[in-house]
Amino acid sequence: MNNHPYAWIQASLATIHHADWYRSVQTIHSLPGATVLLSGQEVINFASNDYLGLAADQRLQKAAITAIKDFGTGSTGSRLLSGHRELHRNLEQAITSTKQTEDTVIFSSGYLANLGAITAIVGKRDLILSDQYNHSSLKNGAILSGAALVEYPHCDIIKLTEKLQEQRQNYRRCLIITDSVFSMDGDLCPLPQLLDLAEKFSCMLLVDEAHATGVMGETGAGCVEYFGCTGRELIQVGTLSKALGSLGGYVAGSSALVDFLRNRAPSWIYTTALSPADTAAALAAVEIVQQEPERRQQLWDNVNYLKRLITESLPNLKLLPSESPILCFQLPDAATALKAGKHLREAGIFAPAIRPPTVPTSRIRLSVMATHTYLHLEQLVEVLKRMQL
Repeated sequence: MNNHPYAWIQASLATIHHADWYRSVQTIHSLPGATVLLSGQEVINFASNDYLGLAADQRLQKAAITAIKDFGTGSTGSRLLSGHRELHRNLEQAITSTKQTEDTVIFSSGYLANLGAITAIVGKRDLILSDQYNHSSLKNGAILSGAALVEYPHCDIIKLTEKLQEQRQNYRRCLIITDSVFSMDGDLCPLPQLLDLAEKFSCMLLVDEAHATGVMGETGAGCVEYFGCTGRELIQVGTLSKALGSLGGYVAGSSALVDFLRNRAPSWIYTTALSPADTAAALAAVEIVQQEPERRQQLWDNVNYLKRLITESLPNLKLLPSESPILCFQLPDAATALKAGKHLREAGIFAPAIRPPTVPTSRIRLSVMATHTYLHLEQLVEVLKRMQL
């Protein structure tokens, strides 16, 4: 028996390698964008969540630089101590206006927003029902809350209804949690039906709009707007780090909810406030999303063009169902996915393999951006044709 207390780490790493699950970072040496410099090679970037191409926008850069000059590089403390700046409240009000809710509170990341919101509103006497494909932050928030946790099959309203009928009456509060756009599949949650169920069974509903904010809906407010559910009572969580090109997260909802989170969400109370630069950049991005709907239109033009190219040129390549800029095709195993990602990279396409345990089945994930050109999309399809997937 090996009594060394850390010996298990090497054994676990060996298992990860053997299963082709090992991960390592890939360094980008350029500004983010539709093309990036990756380890000395210029590649077309289909691995980014920068859907609107705002992360390198000069207006965001200028806003961040101005905020650093005015307020420094760090917020120096939590919002309740020395960390609050007028910028924070301006951003919260801008998100509130976009989402058409009563109020918003911003967190230092989207992950922290989910952890803080879930652990604040439910506890040991409560029940959480979670879509099985939910993001790690939702799943870990549910575990940390101490509430009874039940997963329901992905987007399965019938099974969710059955679980509510069986268990709802046994608990004080009930919270349904779901992504609105599922980040590794690209499909959408059945939001109107979830809201109807929440009302019927007296449940709270929390939706993570991370991959919908700035992208979905007529004004980019997210899936709540896309499905015509604006104004209905629910908890909206999101991130500032994807289509908004910055960093941070938010929770939007009723004024009572937001006031409660400011007093009870541990990942807001006990962490340093979002930096001035990130806050100012996100505020600039929210304004651009509202003022330039043509960015979102270009994104959807690109998505539809790429779908059409794949359908016409690669009839055997079966995309997973998607109503978002995330397009995925499954592969039989992790080794095949790694090989496909390597071939794409060698041909100048950055679209890395996504493997378990991140997803149940291995795949290549393509993330479309507004700043992709039709030529970029055509080059991707030509490479895929040569690979004979």
